[in-house]
Parts: sequence; C-alpha cells; structure tokens
Amino acid sequence: MSSGLVTGLFSIPEGMAYAAIAGFDPVAGLFSGVVPAVVGSLAARTVLMVTTLTSAIALTAQSVLTDAGLDAADAGNVAMLALTTGAVMLVLGVLRLGVVLTFVSNAVMTGFSVGIALQIVTGVLKDATGYRPHGHNKLAQLADWLAHIGSWQLAATLTAIATVAVWALAHAARRLRTVALLIAMVVVSVAVAVLGTDVELVGGIADIPSALPHFTAPDWSALPHLIGGAVSIALVALAQAAGISPSVPNPDGSKPDTDRDFTAQGLANVAGGLFQSLPVGGSLSRTGVAVSAGARTRWAGIFSGLWLAAIVLALAPLAEHIPMPVIGGLILVVGAELVAGKVSDVRLVLRTSPLSAAAMILTFLATTQLPLQQAIVLGAVLSLLMYCAQAARRSRLLALEPAGDGRWRTAAPPARLASGRVTVLDYDGVSLFAELPRIERHWPAPAPDAVLILVLRAVPDVPSSAMIKLLRRKADELHRAGGRLVLAGVQPPLAKIAADTGLAEHLGPGGIVPATGVLFGPLESALRDADSWLATRPGTPPRPRPDTDGPGPAPPP
Repeated sequence: MSSGLVTGLFSIPEGMAYAAIAGFDPVAGLFSGVVPAVVGSLAARTVLMVTTLTSAIALTAQSVLTDAGLDAADAGNVAMLALTTGAVMLVLGVLRLGVVLTFVSNAVMTGFSVGIALQIVTGVLKDATGYRPHGHNKLAQLADWLAHIGSWQLAATLTAIATVAVWALAHAARRLRTVALLIAMVVVSVAVAVLGTDVELVGGIADIPSALPHFTAPDWSALPHLIGGAVSIALVALAQAAGISPSVPNPDGSKPDTDRDFTAQGLANVAGGLFQSLPVGGSLSRTGVAVSAGARTRWAGIFSGLWLAAIVLALAPLAEHIPMPVIGGLILVVGAELVAGKVSDVRLVLRTSPLSAAAMILTFLATTQLPLQQAIVLGAVLSLLMYCAQAARRSRLLALEPAGDGRWRTAAPPARLASGRVTVLDYDGVSLFAELPRIERHWPAPAPDAVLILVLRAVPDVPSSAMIKLLRRKADELHRAGGRLVLAGVQPPLAKIAADTGLAEHLGPGGIVPATGVLFGPLESALRDADSWLATRPGTPPRPRPDTDGPGPAPPP
C-alpha cells in the first residue's frame, strides 16, 4: 500500500504538469491517474506497469487535436480522443498484433528506453531548478540547461538538491529503502512550508477539486477527425509501455504478454475517457516510482489510483502545498535509476556488434530529437534492416559428403559439379531476396549428367519469389548440361508454392521430394532416385555409397 500511496502522490503534480505543458486542463491530467490506473493494473500482464498520462502522450494528443482543428479545452473532444485511442489499442490486442513489437531488436529497444528516460529527466528540469531549457530537441535542452547554471533559481535548486539528499539518506537504510521517495517528499515539503521557502507549489498549476472525476460524454462528431491521430497516440503509448516489461520484469518470474498489455491499456483509455481522463498508456516514470517505493504486485497500481482518489477527496488543499522542485528532484532520481538500470544492456549491445551499436545509438538520437511516433517508425525500420542484414550474412550452402561410417560431414560446396555424379548441398537460410547474391557465388557450375540434390529443411513456408526464380534458372542450367536439380525435404506449404508457381513442373517427375518424419529420410529417397536416373544415362559410373543403409544425422553446420 505504501508504494501505491507514493505513486498516487506523484500523480498529483506530475499528471497536472504534463497536462498543463500540453495545453490541457491540469485537472484532466490529475484524473488520468485515477480510473485508468485501476483498470490498467487490473488487466495488465506486466503486473507492475502503471497506466497513466505521460509527457509524450500529452504532447502527441495536443498535436492531434491541433491538426484536427479541435479545441483541446473541450472535454467532449478529449473524451472522444481517449475512447478512440483505447479502441485502437483494443483492436491491436484482440488481433494479437503485440507480436510485432517482439521483432523490434534489443538494441533498438535499449536505445529507445534510454531516450525515454532522458525525456523524463529533461521534462522536469524546469521544476527542479526553475529554469526552462530551450532547444529543438532533448539533447539541446539538456546542454542549454547545463550552460545556464547561473539562471537556475537558488531556492528551487536547493530544494531539489535537498530532496535528492534526503532520498539518498533514506535509501541507504535498508529498512527505509522502499519508502525513501515518500520520506523525501514529506520531509522536504514540510521543511519548505516551515521555512517559508519561495518555490512553486502544485497549487500554482491549478486548484485541486475535492471531488472524484465525473462522467463526461464524448463528442461523437469529432470521431472522423481523430481516427488517424488516435493511431499515432496508440503507437506512442504502446511503444513506451513496451519498454516497461524488459526494464521491470514481473517479480514472480511470469512472462509478459504484450497483447494483454495492449488490451489493458485500451480498457484503461475507454474507461478513463468517460471520466475526465486524457489518453493514457504504460508510464515508465510512474512505474519506476512504484518500483522504487517497493511495489511487488499489481496492487501497487490499483492502490495508486485509489489513494489518489482518496487524497483528492480528503486532502486536496494539503496536496496543493507539495513543492514542484521536490517532484522535480524525485523524478530526476527515478530517471537516473532507469538509465542506471540500462547500463548493462548498453554495454552488452556495444560489445555485440557494430551494427547493433549503430542501431541503438540511432534510435536513442531519434527518440531525443524526433517526435516519438517518428522515432518508433525509425526504430522498427532499423530492426527490419538489422534482421535482413544478419539473415543475409548467415545464409550459406554446405556440401554434405558421406563420412564412410554411415554418417555425413559438411564441407564447402565444390566450384563445379562432378560429371555423372550426385552432389548434395544443404541450404541454411530463410530465402530472403538479399541472400541470393551470396547463394549464387557458392552455387557450383553445372557439369554433364550431374545431379544436384538441394536439401531445404529450414526454408520458411513462404520463400522469396526471387528464390523461386533462382531455382528455376539453376534447374535450366543443369538441364541444358544434361543434368537435373532435385529439392529434398520440402515442407507441404513450400511444395504447394512450388506447384502453384510451376517450379515443380519445371523440375520434372521426382524433382520435389516431400519432407517426412525421418530427418534425413527425404535425402536418402532422393539419392536412390538419383542413382536410378543416372543408371539410365549412358557411360555414367555407379555412385559410391556409404557403408550403411542410410545416412546418420549430419553434424550441425
């Protein structure tokens, strides 16, 4: 319950500040931490994820309403936007499209998570020091903030420093570690009140009403203008939330489920939109606050919403006296902890490969300099390019040769097929079109009356059309030399494609040997058919056979 209390208290200034920065009613930002937090935590598979308003979502929502020519101060427009965003998330979850995010590489997600953490930090620099940094991107703002230390307000800066110091002292005591954030908030807030320090308070953003959020009817006439923008907000929110499960794994060791998280955030938006909430999503900063305060179950998020409702009802005037530099100092702590938690991942990516390191750095720069929806698209494209490049590099042809003891050994493909002989090649790849130049370089030149058996154990169900054209062309080259090409171990979906595209007819009878339950059964069958075919060719010597009935498993390539 203590972690829920701390998170609920944070929702007062942080939610109001995010809404105010984006031009919304600050009370809507406050209420974004009530119903959505409860509903999202009840339904999410990432149990510690707190669903509420984030700065990125608030700014994206403001941009969507502006582009649509709608008034951001109209509660009906805001409700409609939240409902539409929730509907998009629900559709993505129901269609189980969360798997799409699993194709985003760890390098890209690491760069994105660190970039989001930097956004969280730069978002509270003004609260922590009283100076609002300028710049066209987050890195420029951070540099501007450091370059203008002389413009920092002394009272605000000292308050933020005192907050961090009290947190550090409480965090150093093991028994107080889980409530260190709450202790720092209460102690410094009381000290500011007693000393009469002149700093900005939560009440300076807006008055906190002593009431629960009420029902708000959406303006359905705004729906046609918001559908495209709702998709953008949903992508921003879901991408932010996708970085939570890797950063904050479930304490019980259970696996996350992106689709359920999509659905949970959709439900939170639908329910919250009807009760004065802005569009919401999984918040890395608020989740970090909950974890730092000792959250261990989904009840932390549920109680954060319940505590916030109770505080608003009973202690609204008191909550207005929380100093903004206190919140700024504690968010700096949370942001620093998030970055520190990613240090090991950053080192791992840097040591993995130059390609992964470049993708991580580019994603980080995009997250700090571009609108988040553009950074997400760029990250997805980088992940796709990385996959294609890695797949193309690992594709290869391997020759399988009898080892003389009933087993098979791998070797480099010959430069030229042996005349009147059978050559067995194993294709290791995913039939991506980018692999073709590499495959063609290692494909043996044809020879008279030569048979080439190509084992296709690992080819996906839907190969590249360019691969089909390559196989057709190589079959023609062999046929002109008096030889033939045989495909062994062909799975049923690929066999159907071969039939539909005319490849099977092009190879001729016996050119497609279907896969069986026996690993090398299709190869042995293809070898017997090749022997029979060669026996009909004049002047062809018999093929040497292994000294056992069939090939054993080949060693892994």
